[in-house]
Amino acid sequence: MKNFAMQLQKYLLSSLCLLVAGTASVPALAQTAPSASIASPRIAAEINPGQLTPLPDSKDPLALAKYDGGRVAASTKLEGISIYFSHTQSQEAALKALIAAQQNPSSPQYHQWLTPEQFGSRFGLADSDIAKVQSWLEQQGFSIDSVARGKQLIRFSGTVAQAEAAFGTELHNYSIPTATGVEKHFAPSTAISVPAALAGVVQSVHNLDNFRPKSHLVSSKNRILRANPNFTSSQTQSLFFAPGDIATVYDIQKEYNASFTGVGQSIAIVGQSQIDPHDIENFQNAAGLAVKDPTTILVPGTGSAAFETGDETESDLDLEWSGAIAKGATIYFVYTGTSDNNGAFDALTWVVDNKLGNIVSTSYGTCETNLGSFTLEPLLQQAASQGQTVVAASGDDGATDCFPSTNLTVTQQQTNAVDYPASSQYVTGLGGTEVSQANAAYLTAGSAYWDAAGSNDVITSALQYIPEVAWNEDTAGCGQADCLGASGGGASAIFPKPSWQTGPTGIPSDNKRDVPDIALAASTGLPGYLFCSSDPSFWGQNQVASCNSGFRDSSTGDLTIAGGTSFAAPIFSGMLALINQQQNYTTGQGLINPTLYSLASDSSIYASAFHDIVGGNNDCPSGTGLCNSTVTGFAAVTGYDQVTGLGSIDLFNLASAWSMKNTGPALTDTTTVVSASSASPNVGATDTFTITVAPAVATPVAGAPTPSGTVTITVDSGTPITGNTLTSNGTFTYTTSFSSAGMHQVLVTYSGDSTYAASTGTATVTAVAPNSGTGTFTLKATGITVSDGNSGASTITVTPASGYTGTIDFSLDSSNDNALQNICWAYGTQDSSGNGILAVSGTSAVTTTLTIYTNATFCATQAAVQKNGKSALHTLRRSNTSSNNDSNRSKSTPGALALAGLLLFGFAGRYAKKFRGVAGILLLIGVGFAISACGGSNSNTIPNPAKGSYTMTLSGQDSSTASINATTTFTLVIQ
Repeated sequence: MKNFAMQLQKYLLSSLCLLVAGTASVPALAQTAPSASIASPRIAAEINPGQLTPLPDSKDPLALAKYDGGRVAASTKLEGISIYFSHTQSQEAALKALIAAQQNPSSPQYHQWLTPEQFGSRFGLADSDIAKVQSWLEQQGFSIDSVARGKQLIRFSGTVAQAEAAFGTELHNYSIPTATGVEKHFAPSTAISVPAALAGVVQSVHNLDNFRPKSHLVSSKNRILRANPNFTSSQTQSLFFAPGDIATVYDIQKEYNASFTGVGQSIAIVGQSQIDPHDIENFQNAAGLAVKDPTTILVPGTGSAAFETGDETESDLDLEWSGAIAKGATIYFVYTGTSDNNGAFDALTWVVDNKLGNIVSTSYGTCETNLGSFTLEPLLQQAASQGQTVVAASGDDGATDCFPSTNLTVTQQQTNAVDYPASSQYVTGLGGTEVSQANAAYLTAGSAYWDAAGSNDVITSALQYIPEVAWNEDTAGCGQADCLGASGGGASAIFPKPSWQTGPTGIPSDNKRDVPDIALAASTGLPGYLFCSSDPSFWGQNQVASCNSGFRDSSTGDLTIAGGTSFAAPIFSGMLALINQQQNYTTGQGLINPTLYSLASDSSIYASAFHDIVGGNNDCPSGTGLCNSTVTGFAAVTGYDQVTGLGSIDLFNLASAWSMKNTGPALTDTTTVVSASSASPNVGATDTFTITVAPAVATPVAGAPTPSGTVTITVDSGTPITGNTLTSNGTFTYTTSFSSAGMHQVLVTYSGDSTYAASTGTATVTAVAPNSGTGTFTLKATGITVSDGNSGASTITVTPASGYTGTIDFSLDSSNDNALQNICWAYGTQDSSGNGILAVSGTSAVTTTLTIYTNATFCATQAAVQKNGKSALHTLRRSNTSSNNDSNRSKSTPGALALAGLLLFGFAGRYAKKFRGVAGILLLIGVGFAISACGGSNSNTIPNPAKGSYTMTLSGQDSSTASINATTTFTLVIQ
C-alpha cells in the first residue's frame, strides 16, 4: 500500500490547471490573530558560492554506487527544485507552544488559527533573508518559480549543470534491479552542499532526484487468501465492503440520521496522477450516493497532467471513499504533473501552504530509513497551526516498513521500521484491521452479521459491528512481491514521544513516537473493499472495464477490489469531517491527537467509543520473497498497541464524547465564485476576473450582512496578492494579462469575517497567441523507436516564417491504421480538452512533444475516458474484442502476474517512478516498464500493434486560419 521529465520549456507548459473549476468552503482564518513576532534575519555573512558546507544526511540512501549508470546530461532541465528552511530554536519552541495552546480550551488561543502569511511572518524565513537566497539562486542561473506563503521554501528551476555547481554534487543515473525488471532513476551521487552562510538555515533541498513517494495500496488479485471471502454477491455470495457496510460497522449511520454529513467541511486528497471524474461518478452511482465530482487542482509549476498507472488507482479510491463517508463535504483533489519529482509530497506541501482543506488525507509515504535529510515537519507544523488535520496511512508492510527495497541492505529491510509521515507527531496515523475468522458467522452471508445473497447484489449487507483482529495477510512461502499485507506500526527511530501520547493502557514507555493512532479495516479479502477505476493495474485477469454495470464489469462480471491502509486514511478523514460538523468546528480543529488520546484515557469513553483490538500481529514471516527469517513485530493487546493503535472506532459514540467546547460564534459558510470576462484571452491582452463572495445557503436570511473582508489572489504559482478589500456587495474586480500561451489558474481565497467563514474559488483560462492571419510555418518531428508494449516520445518543432503568429492545432495519422488501431498518444502541450496545441508568438522555433503508447490494454482502458472528453489520450481506431465471461479473480496469466508483481513491488518499495527523459514528458512511463517486465507480451484479448516500421503523418493547422497549415512525417518503429 505504499507509495510511490523533465518539464518542457517553462513558458510552453503554463499548464497550471484547475481541471474541474468550482467553489467550496474551506477553513476560515482566525477571527482574532494570535499575537506574533516578526522573524529576525539570520543570514549575516555574504553568500559565497565558493564556500560550501555539506548538508547532513542529504545523500539519498537509495542512490547506491553499485547501480550507478553515469552522469545525467548537463543540459537536462530540472523543474520545481525546492530549498526548505529550518526553524531557529526560539521559533521551534514558540511554534510548539502555540500548537499546544491552540488545542487547550482554556487558552485564549484555542482554535485561533494562523493564515499562511501570519505563519510566515512569525515562523518562516525573514523577508531580507528570502531576498538574499533568491539573489544567490539567480546568480547561479536559476529562475525563481515561487516563494511559499509560509516562507518555508523557495521553488526554482534550472539545468543539471547549474544544480551540480550550486550544490557541490553530481547527478547520476541509476539502474535499479527489482523482482520484475529494472527501474531508472536519477539522484545526487554525493551529499548536497550549500554555501556556508546558509548552513543552519537550509534544512534540505528537494527534487534533485526522481524517487517519488509510494502508494499504500494492496491488490487482491494475486494474493493467497487465508479464507475465501464470502456488498453480498448474487453470483458467489462473497462479501465485500461498500460504503453502506462501513457506515453500519463503524456506527456512522446514526450520524447521518442526526443530519451530520460533513456539510461545511473540506477534505484535501493529495496524489500524483490525473484522474477521470467518471470513475468517481460510477462509484457514487453504484453505491447509491449522490453524484458529486471533486474539485481537481494540478499543482502549479509541476508540468502537465498525466494518468500514472497505479497512482491513478490510489487517487480514485481516496476520492471515492472520503466522499462516500463525508457525503456533504467538499472534496479537493490536489496532484502533481509530469515534471515534478516529489509527487504527492509536493501536493501536500501546496495544500498546506495554500491552506486548502480543513482535513488533509494522504495515502503516500516512505519508511523512515529512506528519509535521509528529507522531512515535512515544518509543513506539518504549519498545517496544525492553521487548523488543518493531516491524516496518513501507516503502511502495508507490517513492522518491516522498509521491505522490499532493493536499495537498502537486507538487514535494513528486515529491521522494524515505521512509515512517514504517519510517524510525525503532527499527523494522525491510520493502521489496519481485518474481520476475525474466529467465528464462521463473521464472514458468512445470511448470518447475524451479513444479509443473505439474493438474485441481485446486495449493496449494503453488513448488519452490525463485526469483531476485528490486526490486519496481517503476509503469506509465508508465497514468493511474490505482493505477499506482504499487514498493518504498519511500531516505534519511530526519529521522533520522540509526544506529550499527548500518554494515558491509555498499553502505551510503551519507550520515549518514542508510536504508530498507528487508530485503525480501520484494511484487508484485501477479509473482506476487501469495492472501488472503481479505469486504471487496469488492480483489475482481475480477464477484466476489461470497471464499474460500467454497478460495481461490476458488464462483460465479465468482475468487481474491482483492493485493500490497505490507503482505505483507512480517507475513510477516517470522512469520519472526522462529520465530527467537525457536529462540534461546529467550521474552521477546522488542527492536530486532533491530544483530544483522541485524552478521550481514550477515560475508561468509560474508551469502552463505548473504541473497539479494542486484542488479536493478531504485524510480524513478517519467513519465506521466499519475504523475510529470510521470521521478524517479530508487534501484537495486538488490551488498550494501545503498535499495530492497531487505540483500536477501531464507534463514530457515533466518539463524536458524542468529543469536546463540545468551541470559542467564538458559529460562522456561516460562504462560496467564492471567480468568473473571467474571457475564457481564452490573447497573450498580453487584459482579462477581467469578477470575484463574488456570498453566503452558502439556499435562502439567505433576511437582513443578514454581506460578506466583508479581503481576498487573496494567486495567479499560477506567483506571489499572492493580498489586501484586496471586498466592496459593499461582496465583490472585487481583478484585471491581469498573461505573457505565455496555455492554461492559467487564478486562485482566490476569501479571508472570512466575524460572521462568515473563509472559502476558496478558482477560474481557469487558456491564453492563446494572437493570430497574424498571414505567414507560414513548417513542422519537423523526430522518429520514435520503441519496444512492443512501451512508450516513446517525438520532439515536434514548429518554425514560423513571414511574420506568422498564432496557435496551432495538431492531428496525427498513420500509414497503416489497421495495424496501429490499438495505439494511443498524448501531446505535451494541450488545451483544456487534451487536444494538441502549440502557441507561436515570436520569430523563433518552438517545440512540444508527442508521446505514443503501444500497450493495447492501457490504450483500451483509456478509450472510454477519451470518449467522454476527459482524457489527454487519443486513438486511431478501437478494435472490436470478444469478452471473456470468466469472473474468477484468482486466475492469472504469466503476463498479468508480472504486471501485478511490478506494481505491488513498486508500491511496497519507497518509490515506483521511472526516469523522465530529457526530450519531453514521458507520460505514464511506468506502464511501459510493467509490460517490459512481462517480456513485452500481452495476454489480454486486445493485441498490441504489430511490430514493424510505420510512417506517421503529423498535421498542424492554425486555429483561426485553416489555410495556414503544414504537415510532416516521421517513422515509428515498434520492435
